[in-house]
Amino acid sequence: MDRLEHPNFEGLTEIYLRISDIQTFCPPAWYCVRTQPKHEHIAAATLTRNLSLEVFHPRLKLERATRRGVVRVVEPLFPCYLFVRCSLGERLDEIRYVSGVSSLVHFGQQIPVVPDPVIEELRLCFEAEEPMSVEDRLYPGAEVSVAEGAFLGFSGIVVRLLPARQRVQILLEFLGRTTIAEVERKSLTTENYCVANLVPSLAMTA
Repeated sequence: MDRLEHPNFEGLTEIYLRISDIQTFCPPAWYCVRTQPKHEHIAAATLTRNLSLEVFHPRLKLERATRRGVVRVVEPLFPCYLFVRCSLGERLDEIRYVSGVSSLVHFGQQIPVVPDPVIEELRLCFEAEEPMSVEDRLYPGAEVSVAEGAFLGFSGIVVRLLPARQRVQILLEFLGRTTIAEVERKSLTTENYCVANLVPSLAMTA
């Protein structure tokens, strides 16, 4: 990153110099890197290719409802964040100037280590670093959005699944009244998913 691109460059440099002094002799460990918006893949590729560092960048394959219909996209599990393993004192300056990197996650003068078990648990869900495919979970009561057909753009609630015909009955508001419509399964995307539901091992009890 160019010095002029960051308005607080001098202040950050001071913090990083102090952190570097503190953590110079730390052994290799996992750290969390904050990236610029929509630059996770660029930062991950550059850290791997140019610095030969081990990077973990978990991603999900999802379906999104758009005006063009259902589209399949790949999105980061943690937008604007990825994980890198290194000896921080030796690689700090190199990492923070990588294209797409905004900063390392730090609290005051401390850059926290991400425990190995956390990375290992995540990797159980993302074998071979490939994006994990996630299918919409339809069930009675699920909130859905219609992405194709006559009810394009409508939102409703699943009433009944018809697996043999690949169709779903949904309850929606149409022309000022509540009605049950039958639509194709592939035309629906769920509205009420969250990362904890998509990756069960990340779910935490309240």
